[in-house]
Amino acid sequence: MRKLLPIVSVLALVATLALAGCSAATTAAAAAPAAEANTVLGQGGPQGAGQGRGQGQGGPQGAGQGLLEVTTPPDATAADLSDEEIADLLHMREEEKLARDVYLTLYDKWGAQVFSNIARSEQMHMDRIGTLLNAYGIDDPVAQTGDQRGVFTDPNLQDLYNQLVEKGSSSLVDALTVGATIEDLDIKDLDEAIARTTHDDIKSAYESLRLGSEHHMQAFVSNLQANGADYTPQYISADEYQSILASTPGQGQGAGGQGRRGGPNH
Repeated sequence: MRKLLPIVSVLALVATLALAGCSAATTAAAAAPAAEANTVLGQGGPQGAGQGRGQGQGGPQGAGQGLLEVTTPPDATAADLSDEEIADLLHMREEEKLARDVYLTLYDKWGAQVFSNIARSEQMHMDRIGTLLNAYGIDDPVAQTGDQRGVFTDPNLQDLYNQLVEKGSSSLVDALTVGATIEDLDIKDLDEAIARTTHDDIKSAYESLRLGSEHHMQAFVSNLQANGADYTPQYISADEYQSILASTPGQGQGAGGQGRRGGPNH
């Protein structure tokens, strides 16, 4: 009988621990949906990139966005939008494609990781605008070109792409300057598009993209400075530019300043 007592005690202890574990797991499972519902996913880490219901990228090579999306009404049509709003959506879809395509091409040329990382973010930006085009039943210009790299329906963007790739192929510093220039232009165009729309879902998307462009600019300028160069804004004001650089995300200095294939840095 004495020999059985320790065994019974051990079994009782095991049963108690098992019940406690089940209770903790049940509590965690119940809490998980609530936590998920309040989460705005983002991108983080020195080279990170990712996307959730909100968008975000962080670290020296990325750009952060933490704005919540506003859902487009299920019965929305192109007739709900002004001609300007439709034109802006079409333009931003291809302008984000231009950014992605230029960065992929310059990554192939120089191997600077900042281009690869931000190109992934630009794909997310493209997707965000593509979702809006689909929701409103607007023909997608990217689909018309088969999403071929460097091919655009807008002749102005086609010319700009060719010019930027040519300049960015001259040196790594020129390539990083091209990156900052694209984000500079993107911020200006997004500000104008935000002012022209009266639809919260479109405005929310533009604001999210704009925040990303700010952080992309920080990353490119950081890499320029790491290579002994700097950037002078061409489209946004000097005050706006300094305000962007003074904000916290994306201020780090990353590996983007080092080319994989060599070539001049200035």
